[in-house]
Amino acid sequence: MFSAVARIFRTPDLRRKIAFTLGIIALFRLGSFVPAPFVDFGNVQLCLAGNAGASGLYDLVNLFSGGALLQLSIFALGIMPYITASIIVQLLRVVIPHFDTLYKEGQSGQAKLTQYTRYLTIGLGVLQSTTLITVARSGALFGSSGVAECSQLITDGGQTWYGILLMVITMTAGTGVIMWMGELITERGIGNGMSLLIFTSIVARFPDSLASIAQQRNIETLLLVLAIGIGIMFAVIFVEQSQRRIPVQYAKRMVGRRTYGGNNTYIPIKVNMAGVVPVIFASSLLYLPALIAQFNQPAAGETAQPWVQWISTYLTRGDHPLYMAMYFLLIVGFTYFYVAITFNPDEVADNMKKYGGFIPGIRAGRPTAEYLDYVLTRVTLPGSIYLGLVALIPLIALAMVGANQNFPFGGTSILIMVGVGLETVKQIDSQLQQRHYEGLLR
Repeated sequence: MFSAVARIFRTPDLRRKIAFTLGIIALFRLGSFVPAPFVDFGNVQLCLAGNAGASGLYDLVNLFSGGALLQLSIFALGIMPYITASIIVQLLRVVIPHFDTLYKEGQSGQAKLTQYTRYLTIGLGVLQSTTLITVARSGALFGSSGVAECSQLITDGGQTWYGILLMVITMTAGTGVIMWMGELITERGIGNGMSLLIFTSIVARFPDSLASIAQQRNIETLLLVLAIGIGIMFAVIFVEQSQRRIPVQYAKRMVGRRTYGGNNTYIPIKVNMAGVVPVIFASSLLYLPALIAQFNQPAAGETAQPWVQWISTYLTRGDHPLYMAMYFLLIVGFTYFYVAITFNPDEVADNMKKYGGFIPGIRAGRPTAEYLDYVLTRVTLPGSIYLGLVALIPLIALAMVGANQNFPFGGTSILIMVGVGLETVKQIDSQLQQRHYEGLLR
């Protein structure tokens, strides 16, 4: 293993790519601590040090920004607008035929879809930065923390229209810079740039999370959490690598004097084909009622409306059983929905038929599509349950031991870390094999 790592740094091209990637990541983390214009950095740090914590509305965005959201930095929005834009464009392929046509055109069509994603990212950046600044000016960013400074996060200059406009432009530009950094890593570095930036944001919060567990509990609890975390990580790796392989045979055919086909292969259907997207969908959907209720809070001395009280009781705290049940069911539903729009059995069956492929014992064409749909439906069930259970780990920890909702070993964090880690290691391994005929492991 150590010799393989040494080979990485002895290879000039690979060493240059890794150094470039680490340099971009360092700039990304630096931007997470540079405050936006008219932000009172001292008051923000007092609120964070006072353990005010974020409202549940902002947990996901704060997680993906590596804590930059609550610091109101120039990179406060992180990569979240790009993730949302990518998911929206992918979903629009089902609704808008032009998008689906562009996707099937190959590289040129997908380049246009990427451009649409960039435009939508900037639009979402303007919307999200405006919302964030409005919440920060109202003093509701840290919830009912009881710290007076938390209602004075924006200086007097930021209360004017030109101050607000400058903050919106700065945060939106920060989102554009992050998007550009991610594309640079993809082109000149190692791995998928956007995924690596998300990975960096999540890993950056680990030291604080583990330190808070040690301070609030004790060292024994910290060691227990680490042991449980390692076990969860092994389980997630096992499931993420699991797949159902459907055998496919290709008939021999003569083209001129050459024989094509006659080989055997398989269609890999992963247990978790949806990745982390259903968890993001479910989290976002559950945040909407709480967001609406927050903007309908009664004035001092008045009683909240019944529906606002119901939402505040059941849909804002993750430790309530109703919240957990709805979260789990939404993840299961969104998993089936996302798999259905990303894997088309009819299209796969038509491509197999076009090139003379067939599944042994299954007729080509419609019966093949029905068989693929049958297998996909049953493989997705354990995958959706697995996603739901992993996503519930932080909520269970919150309900049982009062842990922070961003529990380090569970939910979106562990899924992204394992997925991106495996993908990056595979890319390094393939590049090593191209140059040395040996990968990371012999």
